[in-house]
Amino acid sequence: MKRMGLLAWVLGAHLLSGCALMNERAAPSVPPALFDDSAFEAPSRSIDPAEVFAISPAMKRYLEVEIAPQIRRLGPQRGLVDALYNRAQLKLDYDAEVTRNAAEAFDARSGNCLALVVMTAALAKYLHLPVTYQAVLGYETWSRSSGLTLVNGHVNIAVGKRVVDIVPGLDSDTQLRLTFGPLPRGRRVKLEPLAEQTVVAMFMTNRAAESLVGENLADAYAYAREAIRQDPGYPSGFNTLGVIYQRRGLDVLAERAFKASLARQSDNPTALRNLAQLLDAQDRGHESAPLHERLARLERDPPFRHFDLGRTAAIAGDYGAARDHILRELKRDPDYHELHFWLAVALAGLGDAAGAREHLTRAMDNSTTRRERAIYAGKLARLPAATRTN
Repeated sequence: MKRMGLLAWVLGAHLLSGCALMNERAAPSVPPALFDDSAFEAPSRSIDPAEVFAISPAMKRYLEVEIAPQIRRLGPQRGLVDALYNRAQLKLDYDAEVTRNAAEAFDARSGNCLALVVMTAALAKYLHLPVTYQAVLGYETWSRSSGLTLVNGHVNIAVGKRVVDIVPGLDSDTQLRLTFGPLPRGRRVKLEPLAEQTVVAMFMTNRAAESLVGENLADAYAYAREAIRQDPGYPSGFNTLGVIYQRRGLDVLAERAFKASLARQSDNPTALRNLAQLLDAQDRGHESAPLHERLARLERDPPFRHFDLGRTAAIAGDYGAARDHILRELKRDPDYHELHFWLAVALAGLGDAAGAREHLTRAMDNSTTRRERAIYAGKLARLPAATRTN
């Protein structure tokens, strides 16, 4: 199981969503005249926040019948947690392709970290177990999809014991923390508590981002609007809305949304870059200059700079330069699958077939969707006959 993805538009705007990270919370108030429902068609489905944690008959049957003996033997908390972590039982798989609600994740037995967290919360709450949520700070990484830059973060869940089950003086594990997907190697992380309303806002923002990738602006707008309604203090909801407005050509509203995001998290590089690029496109350089200066202080080596240089070098046949640039980018994010793929391309071009196979295997192992894994598996199978780019 691997990390989930958060989305950002790289050509002119960036958005942050999903298992996003919470810092610098300001007083939650929605700016006036932020929404413009008339600019979008009706969404393809109703947006109901109650569906996020709703428990299905299949989930109830699982708790009341399938693992009931385990719950009676171990207690509700340990019985549920063991079932979630035991692949012989629930058989969970990580897949970042789409953000599922609790019932959808249970039916599919897969999801990104946010989907698996809300599924766990729904099951735990049905057993009357208390739950808490945490953002894992220091985990953020970057990736790309469909012309969008993806900012990856992480959220986890702690499942507590019912008060009636706690034995004073004897219980040392009154809370068990579940993490779906590996934490980054060699990097310090810390946990920040999240309110459940923020988790719902994250869910809605992730759905908005996925709709944006699919070029469904009506659904994207509806989800982003609901994210802000659920938690007006969550900066990524505003940032996502700004990207949607900019895609629609509503630059005044986009600027308003980006500024609202920055009012909640003043040093968010994604929102800073969005607003700076928006102002640049309007020849308002005197206003964007301070934003670029802040960005330069925050990001001395912007994400994907060496990735882009390395990929360009590989396409041009300069495999030595490609290798060096990609290796430098890998120091930032040693787990991003596409970096390993392009390093494999460079190594193959340099005649290092063993190295190319190693990194193509790592690309497959670190991919976050079943579709990506299948693509890399196919490339790996063809590697002996193909040592150049494809």
